[in-house]
Amino acid sequence: MTVESTAARSKPRRSSGKRTTTSGARKRSQSAARPELVQLLTPEGERVEHPDYSLDLTPDELRGLYRDMVLTRRFDAEATALQRQGELGLWASLLGQEAAQIGSGRALRDDDYVFPTYREHGVAWCRGVDPTNLLGMFRGVNNGGWDPYSNNFHLYTIVIGSQALHATGYAMGVAKDGADSAVIAYFGDGASSQGDVAEAFTFSAVYNAPVVFFCQNNQWAISEPTEKQSRVPIYQRAAGFGFPGVRVDGNDVLAVLAVTRAALERARAGEGPTLVEAFTYRMGAHTTSDDPTRYRKDAEREEWEAKDPILRLRTYLEKEGLIDADWLAGLDRESDALALRVREAIRTMPDPDTMAIFENVYADGHALVDEERAQFAEYLASFADEEGR
Repeated sequence: MTVESTAARSKPRRSSGKRTTTSGARKRSQSAARPELVQLLTPEGERVEHPDYSLDLTPDELRGLYRDMVLTRRFDAEATALQRQGELGLWASLLGQEAAQIGSGRALRDDDYVFPTYREHGVAWCRGVDPTNLLGMFRGVNNGGWDPYSNNFHLYTIVIGSQALHATGYAMGVAKDGADSAVIAYFGDGASSQGDVAEAFTFSAVYNAPVVFFCQNNQWAISEPTEKQSRVPIYQRAAGFGFPGVRVDGNDVLAVLAVTRAALERARAGEGPTLVEAFTYRMGAHTTSDDPTRYRKDAEREEWEAKDPILRLRTYLEKEGLIDADWLAGLDRESDALALRVREAIRTMPDPDTMAIFENVYADGHALVDEERAQFAEYLASFADEEGR
């Protein structure tokens, strides 16, 4: 799906013979002046302005965004390598989506609450979740190795789209409590076809819930392209539910930060939900069990590699003289240290207590769980009996 250019939309049309009012012409002129895709940093690293979204960051903040993306990509690469080496059962890479995740993650306040999918490693990084905790779930030693309330970052959600409903319910509770905070739900373009997401849109609109729906449209729902998911751009779906939607360049970390920050502020002000569609691209496989060469062309990936979010910001920072060789070398050393820590952590993770899964199903215990615990213990004991024979 291509983004309609401003030039195409402003192309002169033949007169229909009908009169147009000055106000009507002005509205059309204003509409034509606003490109469909919000962008503050071009793929060539040129800073541009947008009539609706402004952003003023310090040099340290700009360098911080670049650092976040570089370290997140390095962690992701190490996790992919560890899965290939048999250390993880599966891994869902975020390669190419670093700007969408870091930009939105850094727009959050500490008291905001996040409902992720299973790919939001960059958002987890922004929320202070230890990267090694993410690996535990994919290694099979835990069901999510962090306390959701310590970082306001919910456990990863494997069921496609269900977190949108969870986020809406949580946001409705936030509103009833009168809290000055917002909720954000992440999902992909494929999940936008799920009924759970549509129901979340309905409830959030009706109850004016302080929630931001953040769709990372990476063009492919596993092997299904976006045009087989929707007849209109995903962000336009919000209008049918009665709240605004906006499409942002998902490879532009500055634009993502500005758009998400505005949507969160709108939610906190009691103005209800917003749908943000981050138009980006999954440069890697859907997960390590996927082979994208079977359903998409190399030329498509190469086209998007030219829009790489990290290279884009680096080009800008170098042009502005905000980073130099020494700073980049220091970041390389930090990346290497992170990779080493990840490798050491994954190989020293202890196996979980096989009976622990029964401990926290119910707060006060349950007869059926007790029965299942006993059956499982008997099953495990049968292996010891066979070894002893």
